[in-house]
Amino acid sequence: MHEPAQPDRERIVSEVLTQLAETLDVEVAVARLARLLVPALADWCVVTLVEDDESRARHRRLRDVGAWHRDQALQDLVTEYAAERIAALEQSSILMSAIDSGEVVHQATGAVPALDRVLKPGRARDLVEQLDPTSVTVAPLMSRGRTLGALTLFTGPDRDGLDPAGVATLVEVARSAALALDNARLFRRQRDVALTFQQTLLTSPVEPDHVEVAVRYRPAAEAERVGGDWYDAFMQPDGATVVVIGDVVGHDIAAAAQMSQLRSMLRGIAVVTQASPARLLEHLDAAARTLQVTTMATVVVARIEQTEDERRRGLTRVRWASAGHPPPMARHPDGTVVALSSLGPGPLIGLVPDRARTDSEVVLDRGSTVLLYTDGLIERRDRSLRDGLLELQAALEKHGHLDLDELCDTLVEELPAGPGEDDIALVGVRLHRQDEPRPAAAGPNRTPPGVPPRPADEPAPELPA
Repeated sequence: MHEPAQPDRERIVSEVLTQLAETLDVEVAVARLARLLVPALADWCVVTLVEDDESRARHRRLRDVGAWHRDQALQDLVTEYAAERIAALEQSSILMSAIDSGEVVHQATGAVPALDRVLKPGRARDLVEQLDPTSVTVAPLMSRGRTLGALTLFTGPDRDGLDPAGVATLVEVARSAALALDNARLFRRQRDVALTFQQTLLTSPVEPDHVEVAVRYRPAAEAERVGGDWYDAFMQPDGATVVVIGDVVGHDIAAAAQMSQLRSMLRGIAVVTQASPARLLEHLDAAARTLQVTTMATVVVARIEQTEDERRRGLTRVRWASAGHPPPMARHPDGTVVALSSLGPGPLIGLVPDRARTDSEVVLDRGSTVLLYTDGLIERRDRSLRDGLLELQAALEKHGHLDLDELCDTLVEELPAGPGEDDIALVGVRLHRQDEPRPAAAGPNRTPPGVPPRPADEPAPELPA
């Protein structure tokens, strides 16, 4: 055996922190960690995670999730050993000793017989014989008072085991790695909580008469950016369909909570008052101010209306109002696409609560498609908002003939930047012809009880503000 080069502690720790900080995926981080320690500190390495938060050993579930060998010819054996080891461990083992005590366990020599004593007869023990380690060192991964897992380092016959300086380096690496892994877990937990909370609010849309509605929501790839995008589609008591898209300023659980408040308030106001989109936004601003909802949001509210005369002529009227939100898009049956620019775009909700707002309207032929969306669909770091709008318009022209569900899926896949820099929410509305049966692809009608299947000939009067 020879004396290994003294490990450069600062370099190794710095590289571990840099590599692990680049991902919030625990599995990716662990795979990187195993490779970072070989051959700097050992010939091969296995990384273990504790699968639960229980402090008592008999309740712990361990899983080997990363393994690496400096010799690629032996990598398959190490990978197999990592797959077999946990199930083969006796009740008392070097690994569990380190995890239970929170201290490094170092077997400087005689690693094979030491491992044979803690492994049940079988494939794992056979693999140890083939890999032939001379030393084994286990360092627990501890952060914020709990043990997240362990690093098991092995050296072979051509290399001495870790000396005191090497063990000290391993302890510092384990401490830094544990903190990075714990942060990744916390970010993932935050993301899961926000996403679950958000998805409980994003309910299935109504689909009255020959109106088909498709909705999509995709969270940002970054955990801390889950938050305030929402969509909605519901009916007012007079039979009109209201579709909403909104985006609360901010990307975190607080933004998701604010989003839920605004969404619920807007729903209640719309059903009780049966107001127009502009009046709904005014009422929402007033309610948010009175209830001290301290947030700002962009919103588009659209109301799908139709008189009997318009029904006979194959037309539908869409009234909408915007609070600083990107414009809806409409694709006509002939394939042309236009952005529905508001007469008065209006400020964000929460910015100027007393500002009067204006309805805009457009009359569309049946067979048209209307798209409402949040800016995650069109904005990204390497593309301006204007270019994003032009790309969306071109995509609608190209793919607008697809079934509505397929169209929405295609837009979400093609337009954003890769894994998603921001949340994306969208609502697609297709106005199928009413002189033909509802297409099978549109699915069954979905309307609440007690609401007419189509809008009344005249909109219900609005209640006073």
